[in-house]
This record gives sequence, C-alpha cells and structure tokens, in this order.
Amino acid sequence: MHGERILLIGGGGFIGRALARRLAREGREVHVLSRHAETGKREGIEFHRGCQSVAAVVVPLLERCDAVVHLASTTTPGRSAHAPVLDVTENLVPLAGFIAALVATRPKRVLFLSSGGAVYGNPTTLPATEEHPVQPISWHAAGKAAAELFFGAYARQVRGASLAVLRPANVYGPGQPLQTGFGIVRTLLEKAHAGEAVEIWGSGEQVRDFLYIDDLVDACMRLLDRHELADTFNVGSGKGVSLLSLIAMIEKLSGRTIPVLPRPERSTDVAAIHLDVDKLRDATGWIAKESLASGLHKTWEWLCSDNARLSRRDRRSR
Repeated sequence: MHGERILLIGGGGFIGRALARRLAREGREVHVLSRHAETGKREGIEFHRGCQSVAAVVVPLLERCDAVVHLASTTTPGRSAHAPVLDVTENLVPLAGFIAALVATRPKRVLFLSSGGAVYGNPTTLPATEEHPVQPISWHAAGKAAAELFFGAYARQVRGASLAVLRPANVYGPGQPLQTGFGIVRTLLEKAHAGEAVEIWGSGEQVRDFLYIDDLVDACMRLLDRHELADTFNVGSGKGVSLLSLIAMIEKLSGRTIPVLPRPERSTDVAAIHLDVDKLRDATGWIAKESLASGLHKTWEWLCSDNARLSRRDRRSR
C-alpha cells in the first residue's frame, strides 16, 4: 500500500536491491538492514548497517515499520557442502535473535524468502506443489527448511501474526553479481562473454526452474499487500529446463560456444525440480510474465553494456 513502511533484512543482495527499488518507486518508505551497507539514503531507500541478531539495531527499525521482508543468507549449497556448521552459525543463530525481535515488536506483515529450488530435494512428482514433503539434500537447503520452521513457530505463537513464506525458483536477471558456485544463468552468460569453459557437475541433464527477477519482485509486492494470505507459496516459471538446453540457448543468443568441462555428479545437487505455481496464481493473479528466452536476452544485454562501461573506464584510467 502507498506509504507503507517496509524493512528488508539482508536487502543489500541481488533480490533485495531489486525489491527495494520497486518499493521506493511505488511510494513506500523503505529501510534496508545489511551487515555491509554504507549508511544513508540513496534512491529513496534508507540503508542501515548491522546484524539482524542485535536487538539494539533491529528492534528500533521493526518498531518504525509496518512490514518486514527477510532475505538474509550468507551461504550457498556449494559453500556449505562440506561444512554444515556454516548454515547454523551464519544463518540460523542470527535468525533466532531476529525471531525474538519479531515477537517483541509484532509487525503487521512478514515475508520470508526460502528456496523452492532446494527445500524439496529430489521431488517424487513434478511439478512440485507446496504440499510436497520438504526433504533437503544439502546443508544449505536444510538451513532454509529450518528457517521456515522458525518463522512458522513465530506465526503460531504471536496472535494476529501475518506470515507468508515464498519458495522461489532459480532467480536471475540484470544486476545479478557473479558468485562462484551459485547462479548458473549469470555464470553461463559470463563464460560466453569471456570465451571461457564452464564446469558442469554430472550429465548436464539436471532440470531447473528459472525465474526472472522482475517476476519475483512482482510476487513479493502482491503478497506484501495481502495480509490475509498467511501461507507458503512457490514462485517460479512452472517450467523445467535442463542445463544443457540452457547452455544451447545462451550459445544461440550470444553467438559464442561455451566449452563444457564435465565433472563427477555431486550428491548435494538436485536432479530435477520445477515448481507448481497454481496456488500463488489463484490467490493473487500472479503469473511469470518473462519467458526464459526474453529474460536471457535482457540479462545478456545488461552484461554486455556493463562490461563495456567498465572496459571504457579502465582504458581511460591507464
């Protein structure tokens, strides 16, 4: 709603930045809490530096805001693959402190972004609905599932609490940073641009559901405005695409070949996942508007223009 005050926890990342900009454009008062933020107001967004677990930091912000979106996560499936303690110490322990702050302040609306690409593990049926058992096969996914339970306990303890859990598919789009072992679309586009080979773990027949960033932001906006929708929702394209098919699409788009370096299959990689999104569509009218082909094209154009800008700046500085 126009004028509503929104707090984004971990809002300095790819998804958080896109959501904050959209909220600010629509006249919301937007606050972002991040451990690495430069404090101050930029583009109509107020940035605050701090950890979600520190009550002295987060409680005053929650008291100022009507709604909160939780996006904070420090791990990826690859980063914590051999260190399950990371998802506990870096994500769940700080989250427990944040949940205590929620209980104390009781905001009108809470959104938690989980992971539809991870928490279902290897589903027995596809597309996976929200009723499918949560059966994570990586420590990162187990951490997301545990976080969902923490938020669920909060919603059951606090009378009148309004919680929506979103389970997004693999999100991509302009502005996504390059991150080792995470974000296959961004990685493949970068490899195409640089003329480098890419490592593919397993056969390449693994299937994923790819969601354009603007479509995820639109889903968040709709759910922020519908306090009565206290439930869990998948957010995806509803379609599955193999990694080899994705590579072929990017090669055609870029006009460049991406050499593949086969690597052994990993036990923590989901074999196939795509999401049933009927529940969100029926509740809000939301549908994913951006096709994969169109979304890849827009992201490729952004990547090329961004690299061109950086290259020109570097040449001038020499």
